[in-house]
Amino acid sequence: MSIEAVMSRVSQLQSMLAAGTTTPAPDTSKSFSAALASATSSTPSTFASMASPLGTQATTPVSPMSTSSSLPAGTPYAAEITSAAQANGLDPALLAGLIKQESGFNPSAGSGAGARGLTQLMPSTAAGLGVTNVLDPVQSINGGAKYLKQQLDTFGGDVVKALAAYNAGPGAVQRFGGIPPYAETQNYVRIVQANAAAYRAGTTTSAPSLSGTAAPSEI
Repeated sequence: MSIEAVMSRVSQLQSMLAAGTTTPAPDTSKSFSAALASATSSTPSTFASMASPLGTQATTPVSPMSTSSSLPAGTPYAAEITSAAQANGLDPALLAGLIKQESGFNPSAGSGAGARGLTQLMPSTAAGLGVTNVLDPVQSINGGAKYLKQQLDTFGGDVVKALAAYNAGPGAVQRFGGIPPYAETQNYVRIVQANAAAYRAGTTTSAPSLSGTAAPSEI
């Protein structure tokens, strides 16, 4: 660049300075500080919104297990029957079918032999099962479930023999090697199984109950 060009440029700059038209350079330090402050102030809320879903999942209490029953709607004592059946490894439909036959779901039902309650337990049998009040529905259901489980264990899981033993006593089943030749017991086994099948199918239509007549003196 020639000396003349340099001098001309210097004169232009001096004129601009004198006129006060020089454009100030942006204050980068101030802009940076403002941006930093803005970012810092927004960080907590941003992080909070990001962490919120995880925090919610971590602190949400676990719901307790449902006490609902797979038995058909309207089945009396469905939740209690399901609970007792599960506690003893039984099919709830089978236990419900037994109760329907034994008492027709009447907690005050009784037989001429002295059996009482939903599951028609004899006083001595009830005492052995820890049932202190045979008329209490929950105690009766739990006691009956426990007694049915005992018969299933005794007869190797054979449902027919277990039901026959519940009705006629395990001694009679052992003596005859199966269902005793008693019309009552034979009908009992058939009806309870029909009841259970109906409950499994999701209906309450089943064989007529003979409540109060199927509890022999042996149990």
